[in-house]
Amino acid sequence: MSTNIILPWQDPAVIRHSQHLCQSFAHWTGQNLLASHHNPETQARYLYEAAFAVLSHGLEADPILNYGNQVALNLWQMTWQAFTQMPSRLTAEPMERTERDRLLAMAAAQNYISGYRGVRIASTGARFEIIDAMIWDLIDQRGQKLGQAARFNRWQPYR
Repeated sequence: MSTNIILPWQDPAVIRHSQHLCQSFAHWTGQNLLASHHNPETQARYLYEAAFAVLSHGLEADPILNYGNQVALNLWQMTWQAFTQMPSRLTAEPMERTERDRLLAMAAAQNYISGYRGVRIASTGARFEIIDAMIWDLIDQRGQKLGQAARFNRWQPYR
């Protein structure tokens, strides 16, 4: 008996969310998140398997992460299920959260920022610094805000 395992990028909701991530990034920055345009399913797979980290959270009072590609899951050393149930504030240690909150507010006011740098903490307690991250507002096709997203391709261990 064969069991069909559904990978996150195969879920229809994640496919739609991947489209929002890519479209919002292009809308605010004028750049493409992925090198070329693909059908929605292929786009979702390429984003999930990208060599850079992408993550996002929703609009809850204490925003919950709702997306993390494989690089993000590896960095935070979490499964998709655990990652997408975690408040996004917990990606940073308590002493780093004030600066994180300030930059998220700045990104919300300007719709996106680039050049962000900050220390994050994995589920195991390992600390790492993200370098030159972009943070942008996540919107749907009507321009309604859905949350915020981040992308970075540089990080290093932090002690």
